[in-house]
Amino acid sequence: MAKDSNKKSRLYALKPIVERWPAIKKPKGHVHFRRKILWTAVCLVIYFVLTQVLLYGVAPEQLDIFAGYRAIIAGASGSVVHLGIGPIVTASIILQLFVGANIINLDLQDPKDKSLFQGVQKILVMVMILVEAVPQVFGYLSPSASLEASLGGAGASAVIVAQLFMGGFLIFWMDEVISKWGIGSGVSLFIAAGVSEAVITGTFNWLPQAGGALSVDNPPAGVLPKTMYLVSEMSIGDLIGGGFETIFISPPNPVIALLATVVIFLFVVYAQSSRVELPLTHARVRGARGRYPLKLVYTSVLPVILTSALLANINMFALLFYTRLSNIPLLGGQWWVGKYLPGSTEPVAGAAWYLNSPRGLHTWLFPMISDKYSTYLAGHDPWQMMLKIAIYGTIFIVVTIFFGKFWIETTNMGPDAVAGQIQSSGMQIPGFRRDPRILKKVLKRYIPALTVLSSIIVASLALFSNLIGTVGNTSGTGVLLAVGIVIQLYEQIAREQAMEMHPVLRKFLGVE
Repeated sequence: MAKDSNKKSRLYALKPIVERWPAIKKPKGHVHFRRKILWTAVCLVIYFVLTQVLLYGVAPEQLDIFAGYRAIIAGASGSVVHLGIGPIVTASIILQLFVGANIINLDLQDPKDKSLFQGVQKILVMVMILVEAVPQVFGYLSPSASLEASLGGAGASAVIVAQLFMGGFLIFWMDEVISKWGIGSGVSLFIAAGVSEAVITGTFNWLPQAGGALSVDNPPAGVLPKTMYLVSEMSIGDLIGGGFETIFISPPNPVIALLATVVIFLFVVYAQSSRVELPLTHARVRGARGRYPLKLVYTSVLPVILTSALLANINMFALLFYTRLSNIPLLGGQWWVGKYLPGSTEPVAGAAWYLNSPRGLHTWLFPMISDKYSTYLAGHDPWQMMLKIAIYGTIFIVVTIFFGKFWIETTNMGPDAVAGQIQSSGMQIPGFRRDPRILKKVLKRYIPALTVLSSIIVASLALFSNLIGTVGNTSGTGVLLAVGIVIQLYEQIAREQAMEMHPVLRKFLGVE
């Protein structure tokens, strides 16, 4: 990731704007654990409240561009936080790609360059909020007839965009508050909150699937109430004749989705607890020993978030090109970019179809063996569906590895940064001289390999869970992220508590 140190990045022209850009101030000293918990809880409550505040003046007929990516976007459809964390993640992706491709000359190991990178990212987030908000009013979240009559077409659209901008701005600021004054990351916390709500609802919801009265054809939506109701109401003949298929396979919320969710949870817990521990001793205090843990899931789940958000944006722009920007040469209205049926956000052909993940066995496996589910093939042959899974899986894993490598460099988790942390704490690896070069050499044996391996593991698990399906009408990627985020949040809380009891740990962990 080293850049030409003699050539300054052109982004430094934005430094005066970055220095004056409004931002949440960092705490000057250590923030007490209780205050961190308070700020985190307040932001989480505000987030849930905002998801219930519907956009004013929107027509009843809506089309959600991000319908298939709600678990990743972490925003409620039709609410003021409709965009969710999309602009934040998209801005991060753009800058990471530019720096990774050497289009932007920044060395993220240099504190000045890293500070500029983070400042420009904040400005870009504001730009991306507008970029993602403006297309929403072109037939997807269009103004109601009454609002257009009172304000005109342009004025009514401006009202919708202003609400979306304010919601995206609040999400961005709450992410800043949690990152600086709370525990963990606001982006991760909002994803975990949304997915957890969907999983709980999908498991225990006793309301009918289609509204109205309960019946065998309209059972409860939750997997457990649905299973108990159908077993109690159906005869043995009904169960054999198709009842078991309805319970175990057919959407929404079949039993197999619940089993897949449990498997994902157990595997992620196991992977998070697996680690390589480097023995450490203090250079001056005899008998003082410790271990530096290098987790199997070293990159955490953030690279999967970035990859999923990137694919969500590709789907959004493909939909725009096919439906609203059809007059653009080469891209507009072209089936090979992405073809969509009227009133749908799911691609049925083109590159967007190959980059759109299946969600459950009923969307790819069963259509290839039963005509009952053939509509999910969207007119494609079974071999094309297998090719789609292969292409999507390969791209998903490769892009996740790229983001994983970049992530450890931007979060001070690379060999050089970790060696510096250990060196500054006075610790060293027993049997080696206390030389930072030797320490870096030892860490380079583990960290790059763990980065690639953990990225492959997390991406493969997300792909597997998407193929099997999960409860709550959320993607397997969302469940994977939620489980990983909750485990990390638990570990961060334990770490904060340990630093409260043992302040000397703050120096070793790099906390002022």
